[in-house]
Amino acid sequence: MTLLCIRQPGYLPYVGFFKKIQSSDIFVYLDDTKYVSHGWDNRNKIKTDTGSMWLTVPINRNSTKKLMDVLIENNHDWKKKHLRSIQINYQKSPYFETYWDSIKNIYNKDWKKLIDLNLSLIEYFNSELNIKTKNLRSSELNIDSTGSERLLHICEKLNVDTYLSGSSGYDYLDEKIFQNNGIKVIYENFQHPTYRQRGSGFIPNMSIIDLLFNEGENSKKIISESENF
Repeated sequence: MTLLCIRQPGYLPYVGFFKKIQSSDIFVYLDDTKYVSHGWDNRNKIKTDTGSMWLTVPINRNSTKKLMDVLIENNHDWKKKHLRSIQINYQKSPYFETYWDSIKNIYNKDWKKLIDLNLSLIEYFNSELNIKTKNLRSSELNIDSTGSERLLHICEKLNVDTYLSGSSGYDYLDEKIFQNNGIKVIYENFQHPTYRQRGSGFIPNMSIIDLLFNEGENSKKIISESENF
């Protein structure tokens, strides 16, 4: 079985995103799809002492047709705000110092496109989590079809026999065309792991930095042992 997963590369993704990559033989970053306003493309959550908070990268609203073309609105001092928010809420976490300098160095680069920032962060986290799944961008494949046919054509172009769909795929995926072309569809059923967090009560679905700052090297084992389907 050769399993393929296709997802948009969001900003500071949550644990489940990295479980998807780890579960796959090939992972395609869907970068030439429509940018999703108020989604996860340019924002995510971190844990605070009183709950959680959003970190949102401001974007140029005139550049939002495709995710790969979205420009960051750098007139706002968003980097300073995000770094300060991360530092305030995680500096007392046991593994903060392990990752802080590297994350800070990524932020301090001159980012113009959202996709480049997102993928740089994702690649860094993949490295720290020892995730070595082959990956590429959908824009590299030059596929013009849409919807389920597009996902099928990506599978065919990469010569895989199994496609890992999100749970929402039950509502929109034309599974029959996959079956007719000899490709099996598996639906995701991610079970979010519980791990050590600072503060009272466990809050799931925080950015991956929440896991890393709190569990360090053990994060690899936590993701590896979590269930995805």
